[in-house]
Amino acid sequence: MKSQDETLEEWCRLLLRAFELEDVDVDINEVLSVAGVAAHSVVRPAAPLTTFIAGLATGLTCAAGQAPDADAMKSAMDVARAVAKSYAADEARATAGSPAAGSAGTEPAETSVPSGTPGE
Repeated sequence: MKSQDETLEEWCRLLLRAFELEDVDVDINEVLSVAGVAAHSVVRPAAPLTTFIAGLATGLTCAAGQAPDADAMKSAMDVARAVAKSYAADEARATAGSPAAGSAGTEPAETSVPSGTPGE
């Protein structure tokens, strides 16, 4: 019986092959780590949404010739992780600072995004 890591490696290779991206190196643990940060900092369904958007940003950055694959992936993952953590911190401040969380008149905090965001 294959381990979870072996199954994920195989699945990743199959997907890359299906999209004709065999030469792309995906750091599965990094993707899962960012998904975990999003799931715990926002809500669980934010995990696949976050990784999809980070992947889309990576692809657009690479297609535009702005960065090589590895650099674009690292940048997108760093941005996704930072935005998720910032979201959680903003939510914690909003909850701690308001008499009733979600009460009328509270403005959502702006999320700071590190410079060098893909797509800037």
